[in-house]
Amino acid sequence: MSLCINPGCTSPNNSNTLLFCQGCGSELLIDGRYRTTRQLGGGGFSRTYEVVSCGPETSGLENRVKVLKVLTQNVPKYVELFEREAQVLAQLNHPGIPRVDLEDFFIYRPQGSGEVMHCLVMEKIEGLNLLEYISRRGKAIEQKRALQWLIQLAKILQEVHKHQFFHRDIKPSNVMLRANGQLALIDFGAVRRVTDTFVSKQAEGKVTGVVSAGYTPPEQVYGKAIPQSDFFALGRTFVFLLTAQEPSEFYDSVQDCLHWRGAAPEVSPPLADFLDRLMARLPHERPRNATEVLQTLTTLYRSFYPSTRSESPEARPSSVESSPSPRAEPTQPLASVPASNTLPSLPPLPTPAPSSLANIPPTPAHTEAILPPTTLPSLPPAEFIARCQETLAEFIGPMAAIVCQRVMSQNVQLSGPALVELLAQKIPNPEHRQAFKQRLL
Repeated sequence: MSLCINPGCTSPNNSNTLLFCQGCGSELLIDGRYRTTRQLGGGGFSRTYEVVSCGPETSGLENRVKVLKVLTQNVPKYVELFEREAQVLAQLNHPGIPRVDLEDFFIYRPQGSGEVMHCLVMEKIEGLNLLEYISRRGKAIEQKRALQWLIQLAKILQEVHKHQFFHRDIKPSNVMLRANGQLALIDFGAVRRVTDTFVSKQAEGKVTGVVSAGYTPPEQVYGKAIPQSDFFALGRTFVFLLTAQEPSEFYDSVQDCLHWRGAAPEVSPPLADFLDRLMARLPHERPRNATEVLQTLTTLYRSFYPSTRSESPEARPSSVESSPSPRAEPTQPLASVPASNTLPSLPPLPTPAPSSLANIPPTPAHTEAILPPTTLPSLPPAEFIARCQETLAEFIGPMAAIVCQRVMSQNVQLSGPALVELLAQKIPNPEHRQAFKQRLL
């Protein structure tokens, strides 16, 4: 069967022998080389289809079956995200990331419609996403498998981050499990490149939001996502995998933390501690980079399972990883997606100082921006900061945590009295403002 992808077609099913849809007259041979066999999914601003390549250069069904992703809304920002996904995937070369060539991004014009359709063909990752996998399995995964999967995903994030990208939308439904046990990270439509241009867009408030309730970190919610934001989402993903419950079900709004360990009693304290570190409220309290994540996980795996070294993910060969498919370097970037071969490397984040400023409750609304790594300011003792935040909350409510964090991030040198003065300015009522200062000074 050859499926017509024209959204206005009332009879999309056609014979493979036809070149034009009998229902609407649209071309069935997409871009002159792909036939659509069935719809795989839809939602957000795109639909996905299974396609078969009809070109003479293809050989074998495995190479012929691919995924066609079609943008369903021609909103300029959505088009930008879609084009960026094509550009990013064409640059990344890892068996855990869908392969894409830039020539597989093209425009399709359905018959009788004034709207064009943006299309992207990519490698089809056979298997189940981890949300589906846990649903069908009916129970959580065990610690050993969690460590193996964490190591695989850390390697994938190494590839993504070394190109100065970060994913921004890691969650169970965006991780695929292949039939051979290997994982793949999908849906790069929300990916961002760390550039000065992006930083300026942040300041102007022109950065696209991403919504993934329960998995996106606080700084991403409040407009300051960085590559370490991917680690928070990774930690939350494995809370789900180890408990078979959504992370939000464990959230304690009073203590501002997840009480998830009781739902996964078999998880050892060192691994649980590391997952909590991945999910730390402040980005600089998380691992500095994917290499540090990978090193820690490898050490944990070897300490837990010393007699199974040959089975460890870093030592075990796989049919996928042993022979990655070669990928030609893109010769020309897409017109609306700036590319650069001379992007500066990100400096490592500074060593964290103890802090209790991270009482920012999670929220399903995710407004994206980026925080360029900077030297942490010299701040008053953590206990005093916490007292300031608690006292301020009595006058302005739960926004106190955000206000306190922003005031300190905007002031490099800040004494205790200076902090109190700046926070007092955020209290509208003069009498309350004076009472706030009297209680703290």
